[in-house]
Amino acid sequence: MPYTKKPRPYKHEWEMEQKRNEKAPRAARARARREMDAKGVDRKGKDIDHVKPLSKGGTNAKGNLRLVSPSDNRSFQRNSDHTVKKNT
Repeated sequence: MPYTKKPRPYKHEWEMEQKRNEKAPRAARARARREMDAKGVDRKGKDIDHVKPLSKGGTNAKGNLRLVSPSDNRSFQRNSDHTVKKNT
């Protein structure tokens, strides 16, 4: 992703999500983060990754989430439409 070495442009991402009407998926991701925090999981410096990507039919259910390093989470090969080619 283009912002791996720079601060993430959260405001721009939020504005784009509003234009695309993506409030529900964003809320589901936030809910998954809150559930991990409530369980006492220390996710500092980690990314919450989907075992089965959302683009491949995965969900934000607890069983489909795992903590991985940012470099591992953002290193998947992608198709031209930005979906994950393979999930290893």
